[in-house]
Amino acid sequence: MPARATDPRRAAVLGSPIAHSLSPQLHTAAYAALGLDHWTYDRFDVDEAALRSFFATLGPDWAGLSLTMPLKRAVIPLLDEITDTAASVEAVNTVVLHPDGRRTGDNTDIPGLVAALHERGVDKVGSAAILGAGATASSALAALSRICSGEVVAYVRSEQRAEEMRGWGERLGVAVRTADWAEAAGAFEAPLVISTTPKGGTDHLTDEVPTRVGTLFDVVYDPWPTALAAAWQRRGGPVLSGLDLLVHQAVFQFEQFTGEERPVLAAMREAALRARG
Repeated sequence: MPARATDPRRAAVLGSPIAHSLSPQLHTAAYAALGLDHWTYDRFDVDEAALRSFFATLGPDWAGLSLTMPLKRAVIPLLDEITDTAASVEAVNTVVLHPDGRRTGDNTDIPGLVAALHERGVDKVGSAAILGAGATASSALAALSRICSGEVVAYVRSEQRAEEMRGWGERLGVAVRTADWAEAAGAFEAPLVISTTPKGGTDHLTDEVPTRVGTLFDVVYDPWPTALAAAWQRRGGPVLSGLDLLVHQAVFQFEQFTGEERPVLAAMREAALRARG
């Protein structure tokens, strides 16, 4: 029997640890805003070893999964297909579970970064800088491939990380130059700086923020503001947080899971701000 429009539908975020995730609050707020009373969104602590068995429990009521660390690469062998966006960084944060049983992986972090910057009026830049070289840095590079016309300088802690970032640049068609982490304050001369380090990673750089600054996108959202973001704001520069990324990427996930195109950004942002306190 075909599914009815009001049949129960499920989605969830998976990862380990996962208790900190705000995704349930964001998606639930979007359901409420659009009157989707038959939709629910949960969180499950699932590590790499348990991922395959979790997939085996999914029934026809499941529509999608959001993935966080350490599952973004581990999930790929369990999928039938992944989008070009996900393939470009070999990372999946979104799994769409189709009625015919197919599983499609996507990466909404990349368009989420672009959409968040676009919302703040950053559509094109001539150059940019990235602080850090982890998984988020590769997504940042992929986003910059869409909006940056010139060189991206990545400030990294080791030659191995430098090689990885240069490799991602070649793969994504971005001109990447790497510099030692000891020179990270040099990033602040760029019109757009994306900090991908964990909380506390850039605290020592606050005294190096120049008088005139461009735009800072700091992917941390708790605690907020970071020391760097606070110093940037004192200089009068535009600042985006990890909450901006979280909300925008969640909107893309929501649309893929539900098929809805009605706007939910405001509802999600309000829920995120309320949850962060």
